[in-house]
Amino acid sequence: MRRTAITLFAAFLSFTAMAQTVALKSEGREEGYVNTIVQRAEKNIAALKLTGEKALNVRNIVANKYFELNDIYTERDKAIALAKDSLSGAAKNAAIDMAKAQCDSRLYRSHFAFPSTLAIFLSADEVTAVEDAMTYNKVKVTYDAYLDEIPSLKDEEKVQIYAWLVEARHLAIDAEGSKQKHEVFNKYKGRINNYLSKRGYDLNKEREAWFKRLEERKKQEKK
Repeated sequence: MRRTAITLFAAFLSFTAMAQTVALKSEGREEGYVNTIVQRAEKNIAALKLTGEKALNVRNIVANKYFELNDIYTERDKAIALAKDSLSGAAKNAAIDMAKAQCDSRLYRSHFAFPSTLAIFLSADEVTAVEDAMTYNKVKVTYDAYLDEIPSLKDEEKVQIYAWLVEARHLAIDAEGSKQKHEVFNKYKGRINNYLSKRGYDLNKEREAWFKRLEERKKQEKK
């Protein structure tokens, strides 16, 4: 469903966007901050080995996503601070709730626009690679860790774990910062652990056995 919507939106945008260069939305922003974000964006797309105008467009799309997220959360925080300073009681709470709701609404629109715009220039797998880079490759790292920790996982359990981690990535893309992105994945790891416990796994024993295997591997590598 999500991929179909992205594909349709990308096709609609491509009629005009492909003939244009994606502008870096750096106006009014401090130069040092812009340079930091541009470097981060370049790092996130480096594995794709893009060149020329395509590389510039994709880099700017990623950088603009970071700018947009910063703007959304900054405006939310300003509105909340204003409510706390100037209002009280029910009025203050209502204003804070409104600021959070407006933030969520903007994040929702941004969430679908981002991969759709990337899809104008990138394949579906490349879009996923960018999203993985922006979330520290936590899907692969966490999924591989579960497979290594519990070798007896059934196929349907692997599918469920992977699906939840992909869902975590979708949410983490829009998280406020690195700490919040990691918190999203930690929340889903808790869900996965509860799921596995209900499936009969003793996670403490599995983890102890895994640590022993890891130590044994280290010893073998030193030989």
